[in-house]
Amino acid sequence: MENLKLIVLMNNLIIVSKIEQVGVDIGEPDCKLIDPYLVTKDNTIEPLFIDFTNQKTFMIHSDKIFTITDPNSSIIDKYNLINKK
Repeated sequence: MENLKLIVLMNNLIIVSKIEQVGVDIGEPDCKLIDPYLVTKDNTIEPLFIDFTNQKTFMIHSDKIFTITDPNSSIIDKYNLINKK
């Protein structure tokens, strides 16, 4: 899937999401997470903040990101299964 990335945050949370870098003023969040899912310790995925909001996009500061990489095929398959449109 295009732009789908595995994002490891500085607090060790792992998120699979489409991601866009956005131009903003200094100090504002500069990365947009689109349809993000938390990758759990048992290698399942669940919507980010599911108990708190129905929102599907979130802004984050890039300095909160440890690394960004491509997800493996198992995570991609799980993400695609949940996000059938």
